[in-house]
Parts: sequence; C-alpha cells; structure tokens
Amino acid sequence: MAGVKPILKMIGISKAFPGVKALANVDFTLRAGEIHALMGENGAGKSTLIKVLTGVEQLDEGEIFLMGKKILARSPQQAQALGISTVYQEVNLCPNLSVAENLFIGREPMRGRRIDWKEINRRAEETLARLGLKLDVTQTLDNYSVAIQQMVAIARAVDISAKVLILDEPTSSLDAQEVEKLFEVMRKLKNEGMGIIFVTHFLEQVYAVCDRITVLRNGELVGEYDTVSLPRVQLVAKMIGKEFEDLDKSFKKSRKENKKQKADLFISARGLGRHGKINPFDLEIRKGEVLGLAGLLGSGRTETARVIFGADKADKGEMMINDQKTTISTPMDGIKAGIGFCPENRKTEGIIADLTVRENIILALQAKKGWLKYISRKEQEKIADEYIKLLSIKTPSPEQLVKNLSGGNQQKVILARWLLTEPNLLILDEPTRGIDVGTKTEIQKLVVKLSEEGVAVIFISSELDEMLRCCNRMAVLRDRVKIAELEEEEINEKVVMQTIAGGH
Repeated sequence: MAGVKPILKMIGISKAFPGVKALANVDFTLRAGEIHALMGENGAGKSTLIKVLTGVEQLDEGEIFLMGKKILARSPQQAQALGISTVYQEVNLCPNLSVAENLFIGREPMRGRRIDWKEINRRAEETLARLGLKLDVTQTLDNYSVAIQQMVAIARAVDISAKVLILDEPTSSLDAQEVEKLFEVMRKLKNEGMGIIFVTHFLEQVYAVCDRITVLRNGELVGEYDTVSLPRVQLVAKMIGKEFEDLDKSFKKSRKENKKQKADLFISARGLGRHGKINPFDLEIRKGEVLGLAGLLGSGRTETARVIFGADKADKGEMMINDQKTTISTPMDGIKAGIGFCPENRKTEGIIADLTVRENIILALQAKKGWLKYISRKEQEKIADEYIKLLSIKTPSPEQLVKNLSGGNQQKVILARWLLTEPNLLILDEPTRGIDVGTKTEIQKLVVKLSEEGVAVIFISSELDEMLRCCNRMAVLRDRVKIAELEEEEINEKVVMQTIAGGH
C-alpha cells in the first residue's frame, strides 16, 4: 500500500467558528483502494474535516487535491459531481418518496420529457442487489426500518460515487449481520480501487475492515497509523489524550454491592404490551438497579421502553408504580410518575435543534411543573450553568443553539434535561451511540452513580461490553418477545449471546 498513489490529499486544513478552532493545520491522505478510518472524540474535528471536503463548510486555510488536481467544492452537489459522496449518521432521505425515487432523485432517467419509471425501478433493484438487498423499490421509504433506510442511503452513495466514498457512522443503526454485509460491499469497492473514509466509534469495526487510521484530537492531527501496528489500547489513548481508564473493576464492584441487598420495587408490569409493537411482557424494576434490555436490532428493546414511558400507549396489561396501579398513556403521564426517557434518535426525538442549550435543558422540568408555573429566566440560567458544569458539556455559552454542539454534547444536554426532573427511573436508549470513547466512559460512570443514589435505570445498548459492565440484571428480547431474565453469574458474554440466539 505504501507505493499506492494518493487519491485524496488535504494539506494544512484550518477552520474556525466563533469561539472555537475546529481544525488547526490538519493533514489527511486517502489512497486509492483503501479503507481509512477517521477517529477521534466528538469535537475532535472529524465532522468539520468532512464538511470542508464536501463543501458544506469553506476552509480558512489549506489545500485539497483529488487525483492530483487541486479542488475546492463550494457545495455538496459540487463535491458529488467531482466524485466525492457521503453517507451521514442520520439518514438524509425523503421518507414520503419511494425507495427508487430516493436512489435516483435529481438524476432520474428520462424518456423524452417524462421520467422513465420502469427504468428507475429496474436500476434501483440492480443498485440494491449490489448490497445484497432485495426490496420492493416502489414502496415509500417510511415502510422500512431505520436499518434498511441506512442501507438505501449507502446504496445511493455507492451508485453516485466514482472516486471517494465517505461513510460517517453508517453502522449505528445496523445489526451485526447488516454490518458484515456493508463490510462486504466496502471490501468490494476497495478492490475496485475506490478510496473509502470510514468514521465510526466502534473500535472492533475499525480493526475488522480498515487499512489505516488517522486520529484527530481537539481539532489537531495526532497521527496517521497502519491499523495492524496500532494496538487498540494505544488508539484509545491517542483519541482521549491519556491512558484509557479500565473501568471494569469499579463497575463490577458496584454491581456486586448492589446485588447484596434486594432493593424496593418501583415498577411492576404484568402482561404489558402494545399490538404490533411489543408482545405482552412481565417486568419488575427495582430502585437503584441498572436493568439492561438486551437483544438484536428489532428485538423490541426500544418498543418496551416506549411503552413503559408512555411514548406508545399500552393496549394490554397493567402497571404498578410503588404498589399503586398506574396508567401511563402519554409521556406527560410518565414524567409525572417520575420517569425520564432519553430516546434512541437524539436528533429527531431528543434535542429541539433550534432552541438553545439552556432552553433544551429546562424543557422537561417546565413541562412537569406546568406551563402556568413559568421558570424565570434567572432560574433557567442558574440551572443551565449548574448542569453544564456537572456534565462537562462543551459549549461556548448556554445560549448556543444545541444543533451546533457535537453529538456527545447533545447527548449530555438530553441527560441534563431528565436529571433535572429528579427521576425515580431513567430510561437510556442507546445513550452512547455515535459518541466518543471519553464521553462514553463519562455516561457509563453516571449510570453507576445514579444507581448508587437509588435511581432505577433501564439501559439499552448495542454494545454488549458496556451492557455487561453496567447492568445488574438483564431482560433478553427476541422478535419482540421477552424470552429471559439474567442476573448474577448469568450476566456474561457467552450466556447473553446464547440467550439472544435462542440457545438458553
């Protein structure tokens, strides 16, 4: 690979925003026929580097060369025309259009003055087949799961891109089988000579598929490494700027101490369910425990959490809270019952993008108090300052629009919102998805701290390691059915995997 000519060179790239130096003299090189990981914590500059390359943002200093020719894309459309295509973490497609329309929007094959729908559908099927997908391409995109939508976005980018493909957290919504399918496509494209930039927070994925790694930290280049010569521990240390703290012992100690005493029951659900979403289940949630909902994508973990919180109204069964029969029909019912919920999709269901950090933090507390009991501006500012400091939220000001923060800091804002309501139960659905190792560790520590203070936590994560690290007990789901509960010595990788697969 060393002798392979670079397909892309970015030299001395700098970019500043008000109050923030996002990139400072960063170099990046992508070779033809390689998969190159771009790594770093949230706020390290990864997204900004990609935005500069694709014309979303304009660089302040530096030069970009594609196939040896100097370029400067002024828009994503111009970058796409140059042969640079991007798939972002959040699917940016049109759910009301068909799969075929989403694949070819803006470049529809024509027959005379009319769109050739037969040709569009035929080519759409061929494009998806390249990724091993067989779909009814005439159906609207919203008929399919987030995972399928993500794969459609990747198929569109693959079909457009001729030289460089950027995958920005493409695997966040995919299960293991779908990830492997994507890797097969990536390897095929690599063998065809395409250069692929792969942004992910899953370390095992980097080592499974990437040839080289570039690490950024605080907007600066830490280094560029061959994957085979960089041990995982060293990669993490370079990303967070210090030796990685092995938390397993402290987490396990806390988990062991929590097991010594059977805490008071907070919620008891009997036959609770919602038709078409989650089959009736029994579940007990005790104060001060971290209950994991384990299972593959589509197993019913999120659906279970939404029914408990009231985001989806249960149409079967009953729920007891503190030994009192309680009906949770709406999120407001959930809030009043002492339940907080950090949803899986922070962009669409968590943050209010056009409100400030302060406004986002106080939302749930204001709703709980009622809109007639308005929280004064002075009190809001005091609360925001306190929680920004408590959770180390990186923001120039509480008045910064939350959409301008990194993903990890947006997640901290959502956590602050619910911690402010002093919940008895906090539901965390994929709270560490798509965020950096350092912030991930902080959130895991917070989960344990909350349980020690008597707060019950429902914890959902696609990363089994952090489930094993944080949870006192696990409910395992498969095909929207709760199939088992695991505790104590049963909570280990082998047993959990066997149970999920149906072998326990």
